[in-house]
Amino acid sequence: MTKPELLIPAGNMEKLEFAIKYGADAVYLGGKNFSLRAGADNFSYEEMKEAVDFAHIYGKKAYITLNIIPHNKDLEHIFEYITYIANIGADAVIISDPGVLEIVKSAAPNLKVHLSTQANTVNWKSCNFWHNLGVKRIVLARELSLEEIKEIRRKTPKSLELEVFIHGAMCISYSGRCLISNYMTYRESNRGMCAHPCRYKYYLMEEKRPGKFFPVFEDDRGTYFFNSKDLCMLDKIPELAELNLTSYKVEGRMKSVHYVAQVTKSYRNVIDNFYENPDKFHFRSEWMAELLKTSHREFTHGFYFDKPKQNGQIYDHSTYIRDYDFVGIIRHYDKKTKIATVEQRNPVKINDVVELLCPEKDNFSIKISKMWDDEGNEIFQAPHPNQIFKIELDEEVNPYTIIRRAKEDIMR
Repeated sequence: MTKPELLIPAGNMEKLEFAIKYGADAVYLGGKNFSLRAGADNFSYEEMKEAVDFAHIYGKKAYITLNIIPHNKDLEHIFEYITYIANIGADAVIISDPGVLEIVKSAAPNLKVHLSTQANTVNWKSCNFWHNLGVKRIVLARELSLEEIKEIRRKTPKSLELEVFIHGAMCISYSGRCLISNYMTYRESNRGMCAHPCRYKYYLMEEKRPGKFFPVFEDDRGTYFFNSKDLCMLDKIPELAELNLTSYKVEGRMKSVHYVAQVTKSYRNVIDNFYENPDKFHFRSEWMAELLKTSHREFTHGFYFDKPKQNGQIYDHSTYIRDYDFVGIIRHYDKKTKIATVEQRNPVKINDVVELLCPEKDNFSIKISKMWDDEGNEIFQAPHPNQIFKIELDEEVNPYTIIRRAKEDIMR
């Protein structure tokens, strides 16, 4: 079996760096235009070049998203955008529209093309159709079972790469083909501005009694009809391996640095352990326990084993489960003084017990005993956003190490 690529989202340069440092084989990112995550920071032209260069320095790949469903006016600048993507050495462009594919073939004939999940490819015949037009890789729709993907792999040429999502938010519609956001908020989901109305709370209203709302369940909370659980295939890597795929993709360009680091490390550990010795592989409960420390919804295996039934939705709330606070990032460690320089993200103080999420070693916990500000003055807390402070740390760590703290209700 060939080990698949681990493909991680990069909503900005910092997230891209963390993805690569924590084990991504490739990253995908969007520019300020033509990308389906308008709410992410995204990359300017100069930042895209910097991102591609950074990935290549570490021997990783960088793919650029251009997967909106374009209107006529959007086509005006796509040619120059694609030309620029090719000139900076991007490893592929991710598209969803046949017209854009034609422009890519004209503007940058040597640039590899990946077909976005937005194209809703659910059968082998469509895969072969796109491949014959020049598409190198297809990101399959999330609504496919393992058996359907196996058939697609059997009936498509080896030269066609196949990619699937293994982690992240699920959409109630076919891989993002949803019009509820357009209808309710005039924000077009297929142009990167989805308002996620599937996560809203809904009540029932009877036709002859307008304005009188009834909770669907017999309580006063309403219900979240369309609120899907998040996809998680961390414990199913052996089953995915049987599909002989090219790439495993994680969703989440708008998620935090903590999310990017932890999810990348978790899947890196499991994938490497499995492919090192498939016959003796045993899934460790601590791998899932670590993954649960980042912000998440309840998990599901999506469509891989069966169509989601009533237990595939979360009906009583739409909030994330957040059991840990992201405290800060270690930017430098002095081996001689054993002092770590930290960039704060959430308040922290003396005597807090914190855990260190490390890119190249096992995580460990410490109790903060001493703190100094960036001028060397001893302090008792670091309450200010992005404040630079220092702590004593006996065990050596690398930059990009994340400091997090279990919430107080867990500590008790």
